[in-house]
Amino acid sequence: MAGKRAVVLFNLGGPDGPDAVEPFLFNLFSDPAIISLPNPLRWFIAKTISRKRAPIAREIYGNIGGRSPLVPETEAQASALESLLNGPGKPETKVFICMRYWHPMSAETAKAVADFAPDEVIELPLYPQYSTTTSASSLKDWRKAAKSAGVTEKMRAACCYPTAPGLIAAEADLVAAGIEEAKAVGTPRVLFSAHGLPKKVIAKGDPYQWQVEQTSAAVVAELHARGITDFDPVVCYQSQVGPLEWIGPATEDEIKRAGADKVPLVVVPIAFVSEHSETLVELDIEYREVADHAGVPAYHRVATVGTAPAFIAALAEIVEGASGPGARTCHPSGSRLCPAEWGKCPAAG
Repeated sequence: MAGKRAVVLFNLGGPDGPDAVEPFLFNLFSDPAIISLPNPLRWFIAKTISRKRAPIAREIYGNIGGRSPLVPETEAQASALESLLNGPGKPETKVFICMRYWHPMSAETAKAVADFAPDEVIELPLYPQYSTTTSASSLKDWRKAAKSAGVTEKMRAACCYPTAPGLIAAEADLVAAGIEEAKAVGTPRVLFSAHGLPKKVIAKGDPYQWQVEQTSAAVVAELHARGITDFDPVVCYQSQVGPLEWIGPATEDEIKRAGADKVPLVVVPIAFVSEHSETLVELDIEYREVADHAGVPAYHRVATVGTAPAFIAALAEIVEGASGPGARTCHPSGSRLCPAEWGKCPAAG
């Protein structure tokens, strides 16, 4: 295959310093996928929330050097993926990163892609599980910016890959190591912790929760296939904020339950592929304190998959599958993954 190929990796983004915290939060809460109210009301609410939360958020980022590590982590993933995608007989491929709420954002990335002048563009969210609040929001914002920048080449999105074999293998490697450490003090409970969502989002047909459960089940099946069976798996959700009812069970509640049961914990950030504040602060600091106070005998947080070779190979396979004639989009299998009840799946229409 000749020609040039651009791959765009999408993620949340994060502030690159204390002064960026409030505008980052404003960008987040002014997204209609996050607060589904019309302007100017959404603008006013976003302004109010971001101003109120900024001091607390600065303290959170102060625990990890005053900035989010998400962009450098994503740059490392992009570099590793680009190395795999280039070679003899392959199209010249450049991997770009595009962040939703802080730089480099869609307009900046779209200009860089336009300057590269590719023959095709593969859109690859770094969210293994699809949601209207993450992948869909990023793709919508990106496509608007790409059109304005004159990126007219064929664009294809690989929207989700919750059970991609390489992802599952990489997760299983990490979880297996955590179980090995934890079992010294008892049969471990493995918490597959994902970012939560309000129940009303799921009720509208968002497939995120179902896909998180599929990822977790696939990792459990892989561990069982390796002969690792002496653990208790639980899917739970973190980061609940505000007055709405959220999906559960809550990770914090599960940690307290483990304390009451006196079982060791292995905590798996199952919906995150990069380290950031929700892993390095919420899981590593805040929830560890909850575990200590609850009497959990051991607390092991496994790393995100990051640049694990199996995960990067999975991303490369997804890109190759979405490229050229006979390209497969949506789930890497080429067919719809989600049951019909999840109407917000992009393959539904």
